[in-house]
Amino acid sequence: MNALSFLVSTVFDLYLMVVIIRIWLQLAKADFYNPFSQFIVKATHPIVAPMRRVLPSMGGLDTASVVLALMVVIAKFVVLSLIAGAAINIPTILLIAVVSVFKQAGVLLFWMLIIRAILSWVSQGHNPIEMVMGQLTEPLLSPIRRILPQMGGLDLSLLVVMIILNFVNILLAQYVPFWASV
Repeated sequence: MNALSFLVSTVFDLYLMVVIIRIWLQLAKADFYNPFSQFIVKATHPIVAPMRRVLPSMGGLDTASVVLALMVVIAKFVVLSLIAGAAINIPTILLIAVVSVFKQAGVLLFWMLIIRAILSWVSQGHNPIEMVMGQLTEPLLSPIRRILPQMGGLDLSLLVVMIILNFVNILLAQYVPFWASV
């Protein structure tokens, strides 16, 4: 059952990352004509489009995509509970879903920053994924660049954001139920 649980968890987590990136693309007002953005939109559109008829956007936040992210996590934990033969506790699963979406967004941001740092060392030019990562992470990095002094061409803003993310992760693991386990 461990192999099946791993497979189910991985499939749901990968799709959750795609949904979170869709929410993030809209919040950052990223280029939706980019091939990577088009992949994200096409992977989520069949589910998000019908939901948008019922759930209107609130400000710049696409509520249909947020509800889809919560539904993906809920479905994941229901399927994992069924595989394990455990009881399904709806209030607990709802709390876990909210916590899991926030934690997964932080994990996704962390890995995007690492990939962006590696690409900055080896990239020969601009590729679609690198451009989208820049559009998504630049709103977090530019305020830190303004605060940090110039270090002779060395950009430490990525390191500062990664330290902040780890600090927040450790802090929330102490005070938020289920944070460490999702």
